Amino acid sequence: MGDLAVRALRVVLAVVFVGTGLVQVLMVWMMISGNDPEDGSLPLTPMRIIVVLGMVAAQVALVCVWRLVAMVRRGTVFSHAAFRYVDGVIGAMVGAALLWFAVTAVNAPGQREDPGVTVIMAGIGVAVLGVALVVLVLRMLLAQAVERDGEATRMRAELDEVI
Repeated sequence: MGDLAVRALRVVLAVVFVGTGLVQVLMVWMMISGNDPEDGSLPLTPMRIIVVLGMVAAQVALVCVWRLVAMVRRGTVFSHAAFRYVDGVIGAMVGAALLWFAVTAVNAPGQREDPGVTVIMAGIGVAVLGVALVVLVLRMLLAQAVERDGEATRMRAELDEVI
């Protein structure tokens, strides 16, 4: 992975992490201060709690990607240590999808005249779960690569003994 690509990715990850942190602080402040009265059209407190938890899921994924990029730079990504970070990304994505389904459920009563919005929102949740499944497949490919790398290391050691 090129140095410029790594730096650019780290800048993006850092900006998104700081942005999600600011959103979390704002949501918690709004819940605690009570300065934003609800007008009754949508239950804002549950939505704010879901947003804060969704930002936590995003931050978990960001930290895991940061750690995986560091492993790529060091050339250690084909090791068993990488699995916990890939699992973290998968868990964060599943958590985000479940939170999105919660948003859909909270929003659904207000969509009685137009249930298509609820269907679309549910479809987005299914799509996020689909992306989590793609990452799971990539995890399986990583497992095969780690196995092959270990096998190549053993064969190299055997060849060195013969020579």
